[in-house]
Amino acid sequence: MKSARALLLAAVVIMASATSAFADITGFIGANTTPESRHTQGFSVGAGMLLFGFEFEYASTPDDPTELAPSLNTGSGNFLLQTPFAIVGFQPYFTTGAGLYRERLGVREATGFVLNTGGGVKISLVGPVRLRIDYRVFKLGDEALESPVQRIYVGLNLKF
Repeated sequence: MKSARALLLAAVVIMASATSAFADITGFIGANTTPESRHTQGFSVGAGMLLFGFEFEYASTPDDPTELAPSLNTGSGNFLLQTPFAIVGFQPYFTTGAGLYRERLGVREATGFVLNTGGGVKISLVGPVRLRIDYRVFKLGDEALESPVQRIYVGLNLKF
């Protein structure tokens, strides 16, 4: 009986002192500015604990054949270094990651490895809803028509 109480007390202390992990999902729209500014859209799903986070992100940009601007689809896993909480409603972060890309223009297509680096801020709006502003630079593989590629976006972020 004593050991059961001690075990229960230890479990309560551990659960009370454990740091919560947080997850979020973002839907975004923005601009891919390389080589010409074009609409881009996508989503990310992530989780974080204190200063560190991880997210998966997918984005799609259509082509513009008149400007010789290829379509670009990227999927990447990213690590985030962020403040553990919002400071006056702002939670800045730095991110870097790697994944795959597919670039198409007419009959030409390139698929390969992509690295990205960037940063942004998550701004508290109401409850768990935040505005996310993000800037990234993507270094596409050697076969790409355009590299590096720059992207800026704004999105709605739901923290849960």
